[in-house]
Amino acid sequence: MSMVHFEAELSRVLQGENIHKDLSVAQLIEKGLERGEGILTSTGAFRATTGKYTGRSPNDKFIVEELSTKDKICWGTVNKGVTTEVFENLYDKVLTYLSERDELFVRHGFAGADKQYQLPIRIVNEYAWHNLFVRQLFIRPNENELTSLLPEFTIVSAPGFKANPEVDGTNSEAFVIVSFDKKTVLIGGTEYAGEMKKSIFSIINYLLPEQDILTMHCSSNVGEEGDVALFFGLSGTGKTTLSADPYRALLGDDEHAWSPNGVFNIEGGCYAKCIKLTEETEPEIYRAIRFGSVLENVVVDDTTREADYFASDFTENTRVAYPLTSIPSSLEPSIAGHPNAIIFLTADASGVLPPISKLTPEQAMYHFLSGYTSKLAGTERGITSPKSAFSSCFGEPFLPLPPARYAEMLKDKMLEHNTDVYLVNTGWSGGPYGVGSRMSLPYTRAIIRAALKGELDNVEMTTDPIFGLHSPLQCPGVPDEVLQPKSTWTDKDAYDKEARALAEKFKENFKKFRTLPQDIAKGGPTI
Repeated sequence: MSMVHFEAELSRVLQGENIHKDLSVAQLIEKGLERGEGILTSTGAFRATTGKYTGRSPNDKFIVEELSTKDKICWGTVNKGVTTEVFENLYDKVLTYLSERDELFVRHGFAGADKQYQLPIRIVNEYAWHNLFVRQLFIRPNENELTSLLPEFTIVSAPGFKANPEVDGTNSEAFVIVSFDKKTVLIGGTEYAGEMKKSIFSIINYLLPEQDILTMHCSSNVGEEGDVALFFGLSGTGKTTLSADPYRALLGDDEHAWSPNGVFNIEGGCYAKCIKLTEETEPEIYRAIRFGSVLENVVVDDTTREADYFASDFTENTRVAYPLTSIPSSLEPSIAGHPNAIIFLTADASGVLPPISKLTPEQAMYHFLSGYTSKLAGTERGITSPKSAFSSCFGEPFLPLPPARYAEMLKDKMLEHNTDVYLVNTGWSGGPYGVGSRMSLPYTRAIIRAALKGELDNVEMTTDPIFGLHSPLQCPGVPDEVLQPKSTWTDKDAYDKEARALAEKFKENFKKFRTLPQDIAKGGPTI
């Protein structure tokens, strides 16, 4: 099927009076309510539920094996390939399914705040609330841009269409398939809106490095003096929470790129976890939940329509999507200079990593490539309690190219701009998950603020005998004993055992990088 025929078939489906293009927030909410897709909460946010798919489904994500990309993609368990025939057969079935719907919703937008590197996109949705979601998450064109926007990539999302694995060549009823030749993402069988967001991120992660632009799974904010901080980490480690700081301007909460000009946000909105959300602990996010925001899988009282952010009846992975403009301190356009500091966030379920460590260049490369964290409940299907995991570059599920490609680019930019790098543990203290407790958010905020202000530059440091990490003995606003994880454990022998076990996991994982220079491996555990 040629590209011309491919586009013509989609254009045929997108004709008629029931194709709603670029509707306003109010119109989409009205449509969502009419169609029974969700309810309005007391704050005016639209609440939807996503059925059994309450997180990403990585086993159902594929890239089409095409001549233009087959020698560039890092194929394996993360980037699974399918044939052109599988993709085109499913595409035909999905278009037939969509042509039989009473209504479809189309949205146009951009990925990338820097106009020099922007990707124009189009999203075709079966659900009105999905169209509202992408309106809030991607960059919204103005009227002049909208009239001239020609999409380079299209998402076709049909959650009501279920694949037949035996016939369609998928792993389940759900599928997320990217074709770089056809410039299309095909999504079916899952109602989880985050699949659309992450599909575009994966595409950007393929396209921009070809232009020598580093793409990053990180949040970012800017200080009063223009200093820029990046926060790397997987879902649940605190990227959104820690970047939404009332004392710093928000650049974005999840996806950025580092060009020769500086850093820019890829998105136009935020997708925050809201389990246990309170106004006291996360005021910026809490106050962003208002008319037009999309709440996903949050429990809502039938009578009062009040959201219960502490309930996890549907999932621990409750979410809210809102535009960047809902954060008063956000920058517009979301573009800034080169980073002064990089924070690697890890939610260490073993409870042995220090709350903060300043990394040498070798340690920075080692921990970036390792990408250690604990996957938290609900972030992916089947994860019901924290599970130790390594995700290269703190975002391997979204990286089509080999991780070393991104790591080399980060190293070059760090050295060029003299960027400080820290490892921050937002996980457990006083013992592992089930024994200790989650690191205090106020302590983590105090630690990061001290690092960004340079207050840790001249304090006395101690070196961990197992991991070789350099940690401060004092930090303003944080008890001294909290800074040294072993001192928070009642059973010191249990700490030593847990620390050695985690160190061995690091070393075993890093064996896959044995072709890289040996000085990078020296940045890991010393045992």
